[in-house]
Amino acid sequence: MNDSAHIPDKPTWFMADKAIAVMVFIIAGFCILPHVAVLLASLTGDTDTLKHLSETVLDDYSINTLALVAIVGTATFMIGTGAAWLVTMTDFPGRRWIEIALVIPLAFPAYVLAYAYTDILDHPGIVQTALRDLTGWGPRDYWFPEIRSLGGAAAMLSLVLYPYVYLLARAAFIGQSATTFLAARSLGKSPAGAFLSVSLPLARPAIAAGVLLTMMETIADFGTVSYFGVQTFATGIYTSWFSMADRGAAAQLSLGLLAFALLLAMLERANRGRAQFANGKRQEVIARLRLSRSAEIGAMVLCGLPVLFGVIIPVVALSVMATGSEQNLFSSRYVRFITNSLTLASLAAVVTVTAAILLGSFARLRKSRASSGALYVGRIGYAVPGGVIAVGLMVPFAAFDNALDAWMRATFDVSTGLLFTGSIWLLIGAYMIRFLAAALGAYEGGIASVSRNIDAASRVLGQNSFGTMRRVHVPILTPSLLTAALIVFVDVMKELPATLIMRPFNFDTLAVQAHRLASDERLSGAAVPSLVIVALGLLPVILLCRRVARHQA
Repeated sequence: MNDSAHIPDKPTWFMADKAIAVMVFIIAGFCILPHVAVLLASLTGDTDTLKHLSETVLDDYSINTLALVAIVGTATFMIGTGAAWLVTMTDFPGRRWIEIALVIPLAFPAYVLAYAYTDILDHPGIVQTALRDLTGWGPRDYWFPEIRSLGGAAAMLSLVLYPYVYLLARAAFIGQSATTFLAARSLGKSPAGAFLSVSLPLARPAIAAGVLLTMMETIADFGTVSYFGVQTFATGIYTSWFSMADRGAAAQLSLGLLAFALLLAMLERANRGRAQFANGKRQEVIARLRLSRSAEIGAMVLCGLPVLFGVIIPVVALSVMATGSEQNLFSSRYVRFITNSLTLASLAAVVTVTAAILLGSFARLRKSRASSGALYVGRIGYAVPGGVIAVGLMVPFAAFDNALDAWMRATFDVSTGLLFTGSIWLLIGAYMIRFLAAALGAYEGGIASVSRNIDAASRVLGQNSFGTMRRVHVPILTPSLLTAALIVFVDVMKELPATLIMRPFNFDTLAVQAHRLASDERLSGAAVPSLVIVALGLLPVILLCRRVARHQA
């Protein structure tokens, strides 16, 4: 008989499983390191800066952060849920196109929309200039909403984050049986009344999960709030780190933001665990409601406005701005920015997907509290802002680099410099922590369709855990893993706070270049790297759009 058909002896099995276990727990330990480091640094650091902040701006940080979360959560709930119900339950002209287009704003970082709308709505922008030309008013003769404000930041975030709610709510509405909805109609409820009393409560867990995701993304945002001058915990961390050069204060602010983020993560997880409702036994498809002509126009307008303001207007504005800029996309500088961005995103995608395969496979093949705990630790990074992860990694690794350098100087009179701090690999590690949950989600979505009998057959044919993972799981899950890699790739392209804090010296990316130009009020220049980021961000969104198209009723 062929040797490959023999089941390996116990030591071989044990060593393979032990090697995977060691790698899994190293990954989990690295993922938990920023949280522990932030806690220790905040408890051991000097509190003078924090006391100063508490007397001056800490209240503003708290109020603005909470206000942003509340406004964005409410706006994304209304836009996402309303649009999902209209495209799922009613029929109107253009519905099939709008149903797909509503996903596209996911490709836009909120700070890109901020640059576009500032150019349009600011005092010298086209809207106010046209208003003054038409009315003859002077600059002080009228009131116009200030785009660079908390309300403006909330609007930008809402326009790019509502698809989280839309996608989950749409899936929940599609999965509902017609039985309960028709029962409500037979009892005298209008379509709107049946929606409020039946469809909405049944979809509540999915909608709540989407809203909590938008809230976590809101507290993690740095580019939009910093450009609009809105003081939040995210901007406070950056200011404490760079402007005040106080890492202890940055860690203390990070701890406050981390606690809030983990609270939202626990709420999302608890909500997911309670997401079970009786939905009727007869899974009949709900017939789309026939609308009057005026109602059709209203549905088209309500569903089309998010696409208009979240996609069409920003793209047109950025394109016009880019044509008038002096930025040459093919210059050596921009080639370097693009190369740096692609390098970081590609390496981070490979590392993150590899970590997801190890964590997911170990949890599947070796069920235990330890494997489940490692999987949970790997997931919590999605709830932690990039700035918090950056601080949590920089503090311990900077201390290690300094201690090693001091010891080498004293012992061998040799300086090792900074081995980890400011290296590309530490930055990639931060990306892995931040986006590992997205890769795990894609992996688990694919592995759910793989029968456990296949794992057993692999064992019988002589494969240990590593062999089963490499020769069975990975080939079967190639489409899911490629999707995960693409999602991580684009998320890294858009990530700003971690990149700003941790990037190597003179290693700028497209996101950093866009932020720098916008900070210098060179919005036309910022449009060029912004458009490249959006173009790359369309790749995973196209995959989502294809999935939406395949599930259209």
